[in-house]
Amino acid sequence: MQRTLILGATSAIAAEAAVLHATRGDRLHLVGRNPDKLADVARRCERATVTTAVADFDDLDGNEALARDAIAALGGGGGRVLVAHGDLGNQLASERAFAEAHAILRTNFVSVVSLLIPLANAMEAARSGRIGVITSVAGERGRPRNFTYGAAKGALNVYLQGLRTRLYPAGVSVTTLKLGPVDSPMTAGHKKHALFGKPPAVARSIVSAMDAGDAEVYVPSFWAAIMPIVRNTPERVFQRLSFLSGR
Repeated sequence: MQRTLILGATSAIAAEAAVLHATRGDRLHLVGRNPDKLADVARRCERATVTTAVADFDDLDGNEALARDAIAALGGGGGRVLVAHGDLGNQLASERAFAEAHAILRTNFVSVVSLLIPLANAMEAARSGRIGVITSVAGERGRPRNFTYGAAKGALNVYLQGLRTRLYPAGVSVTTLKLGPVDSPMTAGHKKHALFGKPPAVARSIVSAMDAGDAEVYVPSFWAAIMPIVRNTPERVFQRLSFLSGR
């Protein structure tokens, strides 16, 4: 039986991942902001042993205790952790007021680091474990429509590179999950197109990548072919291509 901690368990993607783990009999500890949504996810995982905790990940001073309590709930270090919380925020507002920019950076980068430090330390001490962190293709290049969010995810990508190499000697894998846009409540106000992923399929890819201990994975996989073009297009060309550089 595998021990699995999911942070941000009430997101559409994380909830589907939790159900997949429950189906194969994993011991689950689910942490989320909304108690009602968290209870719903736990009910979907009723075939497994499940514990839950309500937490605000933006409470940075409380995240070390949150991680410590989660580790204890699962019986110690090792096991598996999926960090899945995040928020797109309001890009236009973040350009007008630092408070909004700070909120986006805090939720999508700083809060994740505040959780990863105690979790990584516990896994390093146990000399086993798997960490998966959901980031975004938005972190590959600054685009006017989401560059504050993208900056947070880009910083997180770099942090995970270093953490992966640091934990390698301890036998702990760190998987960076670079998601394209997903048709979920988080993107409810966005016009959908063919490149949007669906939560069940995205969750299956996440679980598979973490099972394999992959380093960096694009989800869905076709983003691996798209993002080198987006990332490497010269800026003077990029700025003239409205489908890439527009709002």
